[in-house]
Amino acid sequence: MRLKLASYNIRKAVGLDRRRDPARILTVLNGIGADVVMLQEADLRLGARPAAIPRFLIAQETDYEVVDLSVNDVSLGWHGNAVLLRRGLEPQSVKRIDLPGLEPRGAVQVDVAGLTLVGAHLGLMRRYRLLQMTAIREHLRGHEARTFIAGDFNEWSDIRGYEPWETEFRLVLPGRSYHAARPFVALDGFAYGAGLTIAQMGVERSGPARVASDHLPIWAELERR
Repeated sequence: MRLKLASYNIRKAVGLDRRRDPARILTVLNGIGADVVMLQEADLRLGARPAAIPRFLIAQETDYEVVDLSVNDVSLGWHGNAVLLRRGLEPQSVKRIDLPGLEPRGAVQVDVAGLTLVGAHLGLMRRYRLLQMTAIREHLRGHEARTFIAGDFNEWSDIRGYEPWETEFRLVLPGRSYHAARPFVALDGFAYGAGLTIAQMGVERSGPARVASDHLPIWAELERR
């Protein structure tokens, strides 16, 4: 079985031209053609955290359905983490994962097609990122083999800063994804268990992806062993 997954920090759908353009984000996602999309910063930060992309627009312009992760009627996800599944894929279970830190953070879990998928947007400070990685690892205890973690990990080094995941997961950084105008660091990545392999992966750099957000989306084609 092979699934294509994408991860994208959409910066609340505000592009480098300072325009909030949800339709442009959906154009990027349609171009990638993933089966599962993990979004970060999918909700606004103030008030009830309304969705940055209206649900009706997702239904109208894509083949995706929004996984029910929100705790209210206006957000797409939880702590800005949202998951879109291509129609026909059904989640077996969904969970919200509390993460420690100075700033409010969380991760989301969706079990689908025999896989445990986790979307995360980790903190800005390494000391808290390490605590958050540890919390995710402990939450997944016993289910590591078929777990796939994706998101904006906010780590500027590609050789350290991922120590809590080094034993149970393999970390891969598909390429430089930030800043979209001139990518120089791989802030976005994947971590996965021993029961999975990545056949292909990459960074989407074409067309509207260069201006739709300050991050470029990353993707991977995932296979179960």
